Amino acid sequence: MTLTSHRAIIDALIEAADGQIFGTAGDSVLAEFPSVVQAFNCAIAVQIAIAHANENILPDQQMRFRIGINVGDVMVKNGDIFGDGVNIAARLEALADAGGICVTRGVRDHIRDRVRATFEDMGEQSIKNIARPVRAFRVVFDSDYDAELSTPAQTDLNSGDDTAGFVEDTENRTIEVAFWESIREGDDGTELRLYLERYPNGSFADLARARLHNGSESAEDPAVEVSFWESVRDSGDSTMINAYLQRYPAGKFAPLARILFDRLRE
Repeated sequence: MTLTSHRAIIDALIEAADGQIFGTAGDSVLAEFPSVVQAFNCAIAVQIAIAHANENILPDQQMRFRIGINVGDVMVKNGDIFGDGVNIAARLEALADAGGICVTRGVRDHIRDRVRATFEDMGEQSIKNIARPVRAFRVVFDSDYDAELSTPAQTDLNSGDDTAGFVEDTENRTIEVAFWESIREGDDGTELRLYLERYPNGSFADLARARLHNGSESAEDPAVEVSFWESVRDSGDSTMINAYLQRYPAGKFAPLARILFDRLRE
């Protein structure tokens, strides 16, 4: 149950960062991103989101994940990706702390002036089947890190005590929206009950209860879009507005959402 709920959060955040999942085995996920900045910000968002989710779970049922990030060429075959770039990322994951992130020097050098995080040098690491040692770095970040998932060019990150409360609230709402988007079209009552257990007063709680009571809800029900829009329109968060636009590019509120999205990005 915990793995299912955490994977719903992770998968939704990867999608929000324009990532593509290529492989899952057990509790592992292999994903590819258009840019290393998007991959890095997604990794931060995942670790913060999972940490928040674990707060509502008994200690012996909590799960924490390790993440490794590498930048390089990969080969695509039969819907999967291969190559040294993938192998190195997998080995970095094993070097990371639980709930932590480990990156190569190439990743660190590419993003070090574009993100609000620091990097602890772990030295040269021998990687199986890789001829040369790989320089690895441990990522150090604050729990209020504001990761912009889908706009890698934007590096204006909020910091300071005045914004900490707002960032945390936005983070929680973003996680809820991502969670709901990942299960809303499914017919699994277990996932709906899991949402209600985690968000009994959430933005989509009434819809979840209605679906459990009445069975599968029509994907064309306009009430779903209205509820989604009402949950994000006053958030003041471009990521949440963009989530609506990605789900309803021709939706009833799409013109207003685009205006609001552009205004928040200015």
